[in-house]
Amino acid sequence: MKKKIKFEDALKKLENVVEKLENEENDLDEILNLYREGADLAEYCHNKIVNVENEIEIISNKLKENKGK
Repeated sequence: MKKKIKFEDALKKLENVVEKLENEENDLDEILNLYREGADLAEYCHNKIVNVENEIEIISNKLKENKGK
Protein backbone atom coordinates (compact mmCIF):
# COMPACT_ATOMS: atom_id res chain seq x y z
CA MET A 1 0.00 0.00 0.00
CA LYS A 2 1.65 3.15 -1.13
CA LYS A 3 -0.78 5.91 -0.25
CA LYS A 4 -1.65 6.86 3.31
CA ILE A 5 -4.96 5.56 4.53
CA LYS A 6 -6.52 5.56 7.96
CA PHE A 7 -6.32 2.23 9.78
CA GLU A 8 -10.09 2.05 10.16
CA ASP A 9 -10.60 2.65 6.43
CA ALA A 10 -8.04 -0.03 5.53
CA LEU A 11 -9.70 -2.49 7.90
CA LYS A 12 -13.12 -1.77 6.38
CA LYS A 13 -11.73 -2.27 2.88
CA LEU A 14 -10.15 -5.54 3.99
CA GLU A 15 -13.50 -6.70 5.38
CA ASN A 16 -15.14 -5.84 2.05
CA VAL A 17 -12.51 -7.79 0.12
CA VAL A 18 -13.00 -10.84 2.34
CA GLU A 19 -16.76 -10.59 1.92
CA LYS A 20 -16.41 -10.42 -1.87
CA LEU A 21 -14.13 -13.44 -1.87
CA GLU A 22 -16.51 -15.42 0.33
CA ASN A 23 -19.87 -14.43 -1.10
CA GLU A 24 -19.52 -13.51 -4.74
CA GLU A 25 -18.77 -15.51 -7.81
CA ASN A 26 -15.63 -14.05 -9.32
CA ASP A 27 -13.52 -15.13 -12.23
CA LEU A 28 -9.99 -16.29 -11.55
CA ASP A 29 -8.38 -12.95 -12.41
CA GLU A 30 -10.74 -11.06 -10.11
CA ILE A 31 -10.06 -13.53 -7.30
CA LEU A 32 -6.33 -12.98 -7.73
CA ASN A 33 -6.74 -9.19 -7.74
CA LEU A 34 -8.92 -9.30 -4.63
CA TYR A 35 -6.44 -11.60 -2.90
CA ARG A 36 -3.56 -9.23 -3.71
CA GLU A 37 -5.54 -6.25 -2.46
CA GLY A 38 -6.47 -8.12 0.71
CA ALA A 39 -2.87 -9.15 1.33
CA ASP A 40 -1.70 -5.54 0.93
CA LEU A 41 -4.41 -4.28 3.27
CA ALA A 42 -3.68 -6.98 5.86
CA GLU A 43 0.03 -6.15 5.78
CA TYR A 44 -0.72 -2.44 6.16
CA CYS A 45 -3.04 -3.06 9.13
CA HIS A 46 -0.54 -5.40 10.79
CA ASN A 47 2.31 -2.91 10.39
CA LYS A 48 0.14 -0.09 11.71
CA ILE A 49 -0.76 -2.12 14.82
CA VAL A 50 2.89 -3.04 15.42
CA ASN A 51 3.94 0.61 15.08
CA VAL A 52 1.27 1.77 17.50
CA GLU A 53 2.21 -0.95 20.01
CA ASN A 54 5.86 0.11 19.80
CA GLU A 55 4.96 3.76 20.29
CA ILE A 56 2.81 2.92 23.32
CA GLU A 57 5.66 0.89 24.79
CA ILE A 58 8.09 3.79 24.32
CA ILE A 59 5.69 6.21 25.98
CA SER A 60 5.03 3.80 28.86
CA ASN A 61 8.75 3.30 29.42
CA LYS A 62 9.31 7.06 29.50
CA LEU A 63 6.54 7.44 32.07
CA LYS A 64 8.06 4.69 34.22
CA GLU A 65 11.47 6.34 33.99
CA ASN A 66 10.08 9.75 34.97
CA LYS A 67 8.10 8.24 37.82
CA GLY A 68 11.26 6.70 39.27
CA LYS A 69 13.07 10.07 39.37
